[in-house]
Amino acid sequence: MTEDELEQAFYRRIENEEKIEPKDWMPEGYRQNLIRQISQHAHSEVIGMQPEGNWITRAPSLRRKAILLAKVQDEGGHGLYLYSTAETLGISRAEMIEALQSCKAKYASIFNYPAQTWADVGAIGWLVDGAAIVNQVSLQRTSYGPYSRSMIRICKEESFHQRQGYELMLTLCRGTEEQKAMAQDALNRFYWPALMMFGPHDSESAHSAKSMQWKIKRESNDDLRQKFIDQTVPQIEFLGLEHPDKDIRWNEERGHYDHGEIDWDEFYRVISGNGPCNRQRIQHHIRVHEEGAWVRDAMSAYQQKKRQRAQAA
Repeated sequence: MTEDELEQAFYRRIENEEKIEPKDWMPEGYRQNLIRQISQHAHSEVIGMQPEGNWITRAPSLRRKAILLAKVQDEGGHGLYLYSTAETLGISRAEMIEALQSCKAKYASIFNYPAQTWADVGAIGWLVDGAAIVNQVSLQRTSYGPYSRSMIRICKEESFHQRQGYELMLTLCRGTEEQKAMAQDALNRFYWPALMMFGPHDSESAHSAKSMQWKIKRESNDDLRQKFIDQTVPQIEFLGLEHPDKDIRWNEERGHYDHGEIDWDEFYRVISGNGPCNRQRIQHHIRVHEEGAWVRDAMSAYQQKKRQRAQAA
């Protein structure tokens, strides 16, 4: 088949809702767009372990410690699934990690904000993982087969993360006045960055149009953000907290909440590397990656010995 015929066949499969698999022909732009999105997703999971991992030793009870350990472990597993998924597209894990550590690759801007109090652990689980679920549920229908299948398991685990975060916030809100104030403070600081997780308006996104055409993304940034806002308002009311957005209003005609404007200058400042914890997050990743080099070397040596023994046999 000619290049044109292959491309036409590819688009027919996309339109027919067929999954594209690793050995199938695909346009180079489709491959590169997937590598960018999946590796960015993987980086977000791995970097996202840092703000919560910092609280494992300071969790207020053994139960809370066990829950947080399980959550952070899940996030490491999600990174593993996603790096493995990206590798099916012909890029190595070493290349992806180098791109992260050299700041060529991005990760979710939310993880460049510090977790200052125990309530922040709840806000991250509730808001950050809640926003991730809204985005990732639609990715279960993405056109690339391995990515779609990875999302099925990841979404199940993310739903646990969201519930534990909300339960933590509910416990604080039913506690002392100081605990409720701490929950309100965490909500105030993490609400707007959580909205930024969905990315810029679709008209200003460099990749949205192509991703939608290829059905890598199934819903637009703005539609996903609106869905998250609509589900979060009653949750905030149930907690008895004040909504951080003073312009939030139910719009009967639209059937959605109207909301205030996001500070996009802050968003672009953070993704450009100038957030509160950008340098700290990358430096920590580099340090730990270098400390673990001997484990990777040992694994490589063991695999080489296995191959040699198999050849000798």
